[in-house]
Amino acid sequence: MSFALFIATPLARDAARELRAVTASVRLCIQWAALAAVIAATADTAVSAAVLAASLETSWREVVGAGFVIAGGVKALAAVAIGVAVSLRPLAAASTRVTVGAAAALVLYQGLASSHATARLTDSALLMFATGAHELGAALWLGGLPCFWLALRRADTRETLNQIGRRFSALAIIGVAMIVVGALVFVPMYIGSLDAVYGTAYGAMVVTKSVMFGMLVLLGFANFRAVRRFTADGAAVERVRRFVEVEMGVGFALLMAAASITSMPPAVDLVDDRVSFAELAERMAPAPPRLQSPDHALLAIPALQARLDDEHARQASIRTPAFLPGSGALPPRNAYDLAWSEYNHHWAGLLVVLMGFAALAQRSGHAPWAKHWPLLFLLLAAFLFFRADPEVWPMGESGLIESLKDPEVAQHRLFVVLIIAFALFEWRVRTARVASHRSMRIFPLLTALGGTLLLTHSHALGNVKDELLVEMTHLPIAVLGITAGWARWLEVGVQKKALRWAGWLWPSCFVLIGLLLLSYRET
Repeated sequence: MSFALFIATPLARDAARELRAVTASVRLCIQWAALAAVIAATADTAVSAAVLAASLETSWREVVGAGFVIAGGVKALAAVAIGVAVSLRPLAAASTRVTVGAAAALVLYQGLASSHATARLTDSALLMFATGAHELGAALWLGGLPCFWLALRRADTRETLNQIGRRFSALAIIGVAMIVVGALVFVPMYIGSLDAVYGTAYGAMVVTKSVMFGMLVLLGFANFRAVRRFTADGAAVERVRRFVEVEMGVGFALLMAAASITSMPPAVDLVDDRVSFAELAERMAPAPPRLQSPDHALLAIPALQARLDDEHARQASIRTPAFLPGSGALPPRNAYDLAWSEYNHHWAGLLVVLMGFAALAQRSGHAPWAKHWPLLFLLLAAFLFFRADPEVWPMGESGLIESLKDPEVAQHRLFVVLIIAFALFEWRVRTARVASHRSMRIFPLLTALGGTLLLTHSHALGNVKDELLVEMTHLPIAVLGITAGWARWLEVGVQKKALRWAGWLWPSCFVLIGLLLLSYRET
């Protein structure tokens, strides 16, 4: 919408014919975005209302009056208004601009109503302003990227491309400034101290989000310079398009991190159970990898199940399962479970390190045998399938379908599927069995998606500090995965000597991911 209001519509007044294809694409983009917003707002509100009704054992009639239900309904209706407005009237029409602008402002306002700012007892007005600036800045910059990408495809002349590129660069700079202004307020209000940065999940996620924001700023700066060469360098348009694709991908991951942050209490509110610097240093201290696995029967759930089965045999009672996936209860864990988890991470890390070095060897051009390195992914997938969740099938007693009721198990299974897809598609690309550019992009896309999903992956351990320490080892892996995926995307999409660094960057990220896994500890 920001692209339509501030770029496409003003330019169309002077060059309607040249921008006809661009405005048509922008209209279609807004229509799809409005539909997605309606679905997301409706689904989120319905799920939250169902959870509230079930937890309070109250009727739907009483839940409908809740503030978040009203806010969700208003957001959905505002999104409908945007979609209808751009469908019935030209984008350049004053009525369309007013309707879209008012509805977008309403969506933003209702979003503020469910933010951390409204729950603060002090400085609520300042935090509301900062949150509004933060979200509006993201809308101006990240929200305009899809339309900018479409405009780069549909614009007819270099002069038109130059005008669009310069205008969007200015809009993006304003968006970045607003994001930074909001963040400068959030730091003292929501974090407050240095120990809250590394000692809370909120602080750790903010650091992760800041790293990805820095990546986006670098990409944006590269595009800022490139758009000024549109009239002189035709190849610059294609490079900018690829960089915009990466911006959208990293931006999506950033929004996932932001969504995760909104589900956490601010760090200033967590004065207990913070991880101290000494505890963090102790956990992160280098140690030899664990390459010998404990016996499966010694794990907490199999051991408990054996005791329950023994009691069942003596008392002739109904057999009681030691753990039911999806029941909401935390699975029991003992020292052998911790050793089992470390063993899994360390062997997985060893395989990933081998992949990274093999990919680097192939990139050097001196090791033709290394083109088969993606097959190592199959070993990793098989390893994780059997060992990631020892309490469920095939090693445990819970069946495959039943085990998917547990969100953590379901995520692990999804990662296994992604890894198998990595192996098959990238091996076919490396061995020249597939030559299409679309097939070449499957591996980087799945790699980036895997890193993005890892941002939202959590471990239910029953101890806040242990959960945070585990999360702090996974977050850098997620960022490296996102970086690796989009670096490979650039290597495939641009294929210019100027971007040769991308071909070295993503295998290096794999090596670093493997080293982080090798240093993973839970004890």
